[in-house]
Parts: sequence; C-alpha cells; structure tokens
Amino acid sequence: TKDQLAAIAANMGGAFNAMDECGVLSYMFNRVYRAFETRKYRLLLLVSLFFMGLGAFVGSFEECVPLVPIAVALAYSLGWDALVGLGMSLLAVGFGFSTGVVNPFTVGVAQQLVGLPMFSGIWMRLLTFVLIYGLLIAFLVPYAKKIERNPTKSMIYDPAMADRWAALRTDYVQDNRKDRALIWFAAVLGTGIVLILLSSFVPFLQDIIMPLIAVIFLVAGTVSSLVSGMNLKNYLKSFGKGVVNILPAVLLILMANSIRYTMVESKILDTILFKTVQLTQNASSGVVVLMIYALALVLELFISSGSAKAFLLMPLIAPIADLSGISRQIAVLAYAFGDGFSNVFYPTNPVLLISLGIVGIGYGKWFKWSAKIQASVLALTCALLLFANAVGY
Repeated sequence: TKDQLAAIAANMGGAFNAMDECGVLSYMFNRVYRAFETRKYRLLLLVSLFFMGLGAFVGSFEECVPLVPIAVALAYSLGWDALVGLGMSLLAVGFGFSTGVVNPFTVGVAQQLVGLPMFSGIWMRLLTFVLIYGLLIAFLVPYAKKIERNPTKSMIYDPAMADRWAALRTDYVQDNRKDRALIWFAAVLGTGIVLILLSSFVPFLQDIIMPLIAVIFLVAGTVSSLVSGMNLKNYLKSFGKGVVNILPAVLLILMANSIRYTMVESKILDTILFKTVQLTQNASSGVVVLMIYALALVLELFISSGSAKAFLLMPLIAPIADLSGISRQIAVLAYAFGDGFSNVFYPTNPVLLISLGIVGIGYGKWFKWSAKIQASVLALTCALLLFANAVGY
C-alpha cells in the first residue's frame, strides 16, 4: 500500500503541476469562487461532510489523497489557507473513518473477529459521527473567518500565494478551451470517485483501487492539460518537475515504514501487548475500556493498517473485555477510535505525510495547528466510551 501511495503521489505531483502551469487549475477554482462567493461557508460544511461520509460510510482514507490538493486549492480560491483545505478534506475523511459507522476495514473486520453481527450497534457510531462533525465545523469555521479577515494570521502565510490568488480572482476571463479541459477533468475524476465508492462492495476493485486511482489522475491531468492548449513537450517537462517536487514526501513514507519494521523485529510490540494484559487485571470496567483505547492508539503509531491491527488486537481484546465485564461492542468501538483519529496526527502515517508533502506544509506546523482539535477529539471520545459503558452498549 505504501508503494502504491508513493506512485499516486508521484502521479499527482506531476499532473497537478502541469495543470497549474497551463492555467487549468486556477481557472477551475476561479469558476468555483464565482459560483460560491456568497455561500462559501455553506460549501465548507458540505465539502467537510462529503469527506467525512467517505470515511464513515465507505471506509475510504488512502483513496482520498488525490482529492486533498483540490480541496487545498479550493480553500485558497475562497480566501482561506491550505490548513482550511486540509481540515475539510484530510481531517474530515480521517475523522469519518474513525467513527466507523459502516467502515468495513475497521468495525466490519473487528466485529467479525469477535463474533458480533457486522455493523451492529450502529446507533452509537452514528451519534459519534454527528458529534465529531460538529466539533470539526466548530474548529474550522472560526479559523477560516479569522484568515479571511486577516490572512497574515495564518501560520503558513505566504504573501506571494495570497497575491496570486487575489489577482486570479480579479483577472478572470472566460475561456472556452479551458472549459472543455475542465469537462474532461471532471469526467475522469468523477469516474475515480465512483470507483472509490464501489470498491467497498466489489472485492475485485478493492485489490486494484489504488493503482487505478494513480492511473485515473495521470489520465485526468494529461488530458485536461493537452485539451487546454499545452503542447506535449511542455506537458512532459511540467510533469517531470512536479514528480521531482513530491519526492521528499515519498522518502518520508519509507522512513516511517522502517519504524514499524524495527518495532516488530525487536519484539517491542509483543512486550506492549503483554504489559497491557497484565495492567487490566483487577481494574474497573471504565478503566479497562480506556486502556483498550490507549493500546490501539499506541499500536497505531507503528501499524497504520486498520485491518492488520484488528487481526493482531481483537483476539486479545475480546477475552479482556469478557473478563472485565465489558461488552465486545464497546471493545470494538474503543479499537475503532484508537485506530482512526490519530491517522491524521501521527508522523508515521503515510497518508498524512504524502498530503503534507503535496501541499508543502511541514509536520511541525501541522502538529501545532491540529493539536487543539485532536485533544478535543480525545476528550470527547473518552467521554463517549465511558457513556457507552455506563448505558450498557
């Protein structure tokens, strides 16, 4: 999967750089700006809900990486910054994935492993989805309004970038050729979104969806750039430049993967699991629930795959839950929370590293910006787990 993500990142870097240099990207977002100039915050709510829905109801996460730079460019075109774009795309899909409403890769696998009907207990996960969505919007909207009022308040403020988008909004002239390029881009991208949605229900697509997305974005970028009037020689030159620009993110992914390899080979993960089982003995049910959550959070730092972590953890979590008087449904919920929310926070997650690399934001700034909402999510999910335990979920 990490190799496939690296291939997608390279294709995206090349395709989007070519589309930027031929003017298709700026033209596209200028059209969006003019359509939503007076309804931009309604658009923010809808885009965030769309991405959260992909994570919660389809189980998409890695597959949404190609859409992140589009959301970031959209945010810039509406007068915000890249962090707002990352918030309504990367944060949203990660948070939706974590609520696991009908996520086949975390909740679905975990429930089957512990003998629960697949997607049973959905009401608690739906409640979590609503509350997390409200928390995300309460975080994003005030920040976006602050940046709109004073762009220099952004921790990633770039005067050149702000001036560029301001100029593009005022220099708009309709171009029939670029309109045709956008139609092609939308058609190919729409095909990709349909395939992402279908991949949760069609086993064959699940095996090839990541390479397919890489091909789709390569085709979308190539066709739209050439239709807009860019010649093949300039396109290849721009594509190559974009690939080179994204290489640092690919190297970070390889470094992150080495951490997991080291932890497994040195048996440190086995030690963590053994010590956790010991600590749960004679603890109250509420404490055990939170310890299961903490265990999933710790392992997420080293194993980003939700399904792989389920096969490792659930056979251990189920008997712990039984001995502590906790329902297996709560154990699955704690696992899903621990597996997901930190996906968009830990520096070992390849999706986060690629997304930050594509839009040119350092992890330190991302940590500083997102730490507040991550702390809020941690407090809210702990409260939800204790509530679930109290009501006998």
